Amino acid sequence: MTSWVGRTAVEIAAAVRAKEVTPREVVAEHLARIERLDGRIGAFRTVRARAALAEADALAARGDLEGLSLAGVPVAVKDNLGVRGESTRVGSAATPDTPADADHVTVARLRAAGAVVVGLTNVPELCVFGTTEGVHGTARNPWDTTRTAGGSSGGSAAAVAAGLVPIALGNDGMGSLRIPAANCGLVTIKPGHGVVPAGIGNGDWFGMSENGPLATTVEDARLMLSVLADTDVAAAEPGALKIAVSVRSPLAGVTVSKPYTGAAREAAGVLVRAGHHVERAEPPYPLSLGVTSLAHWTAGTAVDAASLDARLLTRRTRVHAALGRRFLPGVRRGSARDVLRGRLEPFFAQYDVLLTPALARRSPKSAPWDERGWLRNVLVNTNYSPLTPPWNLTGWPAMAVPFGTLPSGAPTAVQLVSRPGREGELLRLAGQLEELRPWRRTAPLD
Repeated sequence: MTSWVGRTAVEIAAAVRAKEVTPREVVAEHLARIERLDGRIGAFRTVRARAALAEADALAARGDLEGLSLAGVPVAVKDNLGVRGESTRVGSAATPDTPADADHVTVARLRAAGAVVVGLTNVPELCVFGTTEGVHGTARNPWDTTRTAGGSSGGSAAAVAAGLVPIALGNDGMGSLRIPAANCGLVTIKPGHGVVPAGIGNGDWFGMSENGPLATTVEDARLMLSVLADTDVAAAEPGALKIAVSVRSPLAGVTVSKPYTGAAREAAGVLVRAGHHVERAEPPYPLSLGVTSLAHWTAGTAVDAASLDARLLTRRTRVHAALGRRFLPGVRRGSARDVLRGRLEPFFAQYDVLLTPALARRSPKSAPWDERGWLRNVLVNTNYSPLTPPWNLTGWPAMAVPFGTLPSGAPTAVQLVSRPGREGELLRLAGQLEELRPWRRTAPLD
């Protein structure tokens, strides 16, 4: 008997279209794996077992099955995006347990392409922090369950890395796709602003939040992005690129550990051998970047928390939102982001792509971070993930790509960044890294 767990989305969809397997068989096998393993991982807030099987049967009866790019592919959805008939809790006790009456546009596009939603995944409260734990569950890294999966798309990343689904939907406001992808050995792309519909929370954190894929291969990430995007993501032209490599943290006082600097340097060597022009160069990050990042991070939370009962929010979220209210007027003006883009645009006129470590150090221990103080959470988050926020502030595309391992055997990763409209270029580079330095796609849980 052929096992469909561990197969890519591309492989599953091709087999379903060719009628080598039914959508029900694929979905049932993944549901059985979720039932067996998710107690250890904590990826899902809710699993739609009965509904998913019924939807798989309905899919099999469709007359256009041969034309569906994600035919029969099980997918997990981050619990801040609406799934028809399910509540959207956003990791909080303060949100209503009311079923959504419609799918979020990205969920609707996945379903229209033939994907089957098997469940909604755990997130930290209001998707604020880079660790995933709270009243609805704790998402652990399948490669090392003593560590957090990361956040805020931690449950989605854990689900893919554990082989519970081949792909998952998440989003990224200050690194919330790239952080858990880097922890869990996955490929993700935060598209540039306007490429994929957002509609996340109350205003997309001032346009910084973007929806995107979590996958185990570049091909799956490309396929999922093509389904989600408003327009065709242009394929990259072949040829050598000029790539800058920086292993320095954008934030003063934060250092990057050797496993991550080593990963970036080794990836640079691989890209040199692939024919690209690679050199060391430091982006001109302003000294004010830390304040700008904090202001936008907290202000986004202030907006999302405004309509909720503060008594039902955790203390760290209340403090985060209270600080953000002070920053709201300046953040709404957008001048700090304009300054940052103005400083970085000349750098990206000189270089096609920036290569950096994806993280500064391994993910924190899996712990009840939601019960700990605000400052402790902020310091932990900042010290392990200083490299992702600049690209939400600019609104430019950025990827996390697995590369290398930690001493524990868990994955490390690099980040690729480019100018608006260059998603195809980033995917091409990521594909070259995958071809020349292939990675193990899922954690060894069995």
